[in-house]
Amino acid sequence: MISVTADVFRLAEVFTISRGSRTEAKVLTVRVARGGAVGFGECVPYARYGESLESVAAQIEALPAGITRAELQDALAPGAARNAVDCALWDLEAKLAGKRVWELAGLPAPGPMTCAYTLSLDTPEKMQAAAARHAHRPLLKIKLGTPDDMARLEAVRAGAPKARIIVDANEGWSAEVYQDLAPHLVRLGVALVEQPLPAADDAALIGIARPVPVCADESCHDRASLGHLRGKYDMVNIKLDKTGGLTEALALRDLARAEGYQIMVGCMVGSSLAMAPAVLVAQGAEYVDLDGPLLLAEDRATPLAYAEGKVYPPEAGLWG
Repeated sequence: MISVTADVFRLAEVFTISRGSRTEAKVLTVRVARGGAVGFGECVPYARYGESLESVAAQIEALPAGITRAELQDALAPGAARNAVDCALWDLEAKLAGKRVWELAGLPAPGPMTCAYTLSLDTPEKMQAAAARHAHRPLLKIKLGTPDDMARLEAVRAGAPKARIIVDANEGWSAEVYQDLAPHLVRLGVALVEQPLPAADDAALIGIARPVPVCADESCHDRASLGHLRGKYDMVNIKLDKTGGLTEALALRDLARAEGYQIMVGCMVGSSLAMAPAVLVAQGAEYVDLDGPLLLAEDRATPLAYAEGKVYPPEAGLWG
């Protein structure tokens, strides 16, 4: 039996990117019950990809009750619906086998990893204050993507002079803006830039100097995306809601590595249940951005542990 419910988690504060603001995380929780066990998964439908809570729930509810993980890969396209069910099936398999998911997948036992903390888009003054509050963290990610980003960059660096910084432009720049900002990104110690150009226009990245590595986010969904990224990007951001689950995320990670890309593992704004499978994908990644639960005012009953700038693997009571 497969069931799906909508859940809402309040955010600790307003979260803003170049496409808008939110005060809560709206997610879908999937439960797959078989053999006396229940597997859990979570997804975050994303309007950017034409998804809604209703449309994704309808996709999940239309699945055969006994669908296998292998069958699921063909039954649904990459996206939020397949992600939640895939992760729930992994969790179910682990519970029925009395093992952890990484054992079933043939992966090493996971360990803690340095995790980015995201500062949402705001005025330079407020972003500097936020950076100062979180200056103790080793890695900060800042949301940009506006014509006034230079002042925000300077402000964040002033607020957190020692932290490593990654920038997410959320498709808000042009090639010319990236080139104009690049020397300043280098000067301010920015380690990478996520998706500076709209995915539809990223061919403009071909042939331009990239003194700060550029990471594909909206341009990279699953393994089929990789053929379109050559010459444009240095890194790919793997998110389970884009790949359609842990199964494809692991395959994408391995193929992207083989093709010479560095790896970032990111997330939508969701609960610890959504982050837990991604922790397995993130092992060995150059950058880990699984801070969704840190942005929430409330979380799952058995949340992920975060301490000293690191995210820790999930307990069996949460997932896997």
